[in-house]
Amino acid sequence: MVKEMNNRQAYFNYAIEDKFVAGVALMGTEVKSIREGKVSFNDAFCLFERHELWMRGVYIAEYKLGTTNNHIAVHDRKLLLHKKELKK
Repeated sequence: MVKEMNNRQAYFNYAIEDKFVAGVALMGTEVKSIREGKVSFNDAFCLFERHELWMRGVYIAEYKLGTTNNHIAVHDRKLLLHKKELKK
């Protein structure tokens, strides 16, 4: 199952020159919350840190049926890209 998420407001506020398709390293409860549609990109941005691309400010609501191992709603998430794409 492929789930695609878009930040429609970014196209309105910014000039998008290049697009990349990236994976995101997530915990199990984060995946379940995203499937329920409880994700917000309003304050999100990406940055390079130690030759890796990280996404900050993405809000993924805590999973309502999660236990003590539930994820933190806003934290850094690693974007998964090929090395060629990271060098661009």
